Amino acid sequence: MARRTSKPARIYPPEFRQQLIALVRSGRTPEELAREFEPSAQTIRNWVQQADRDAGHRTDGLTSAEREELGQLRREVRRLKVEREILAKATAWFARETGTIPPASSGGSGS
Repeated sequence: MARRTSKPARIYPPEFRQQLIALVRSGRTPEELAREFEPSAQTIRNWVQQADRDAGHRTDGLTSAEREELGQLRREVRRLKVEREILAKATAWFARETGTIPPASSGGSGS
């Protein structure tokens, strides 16, 4: 999702987020809290929505644990793609150096 401002993303401590979420749940509006504290009203609304997902009160998105797992899996896929490319290049180099062509693998389409 594209950010509309050029300000760098600020990381807020979890305790601070929890305090603002509690204030929203006690009746304060995100707009009111945004005027009093630094995060924007939309940021505060996002935090409340994510807390509701994590608590199982919403099902319209990923929980924090699911987001973390997705990030880890994406990083692993990137790493595996790099490793596969390195192995493919090494295989081609060895084939050229030895004048042999390795047997085709029976493990898939090769892409």
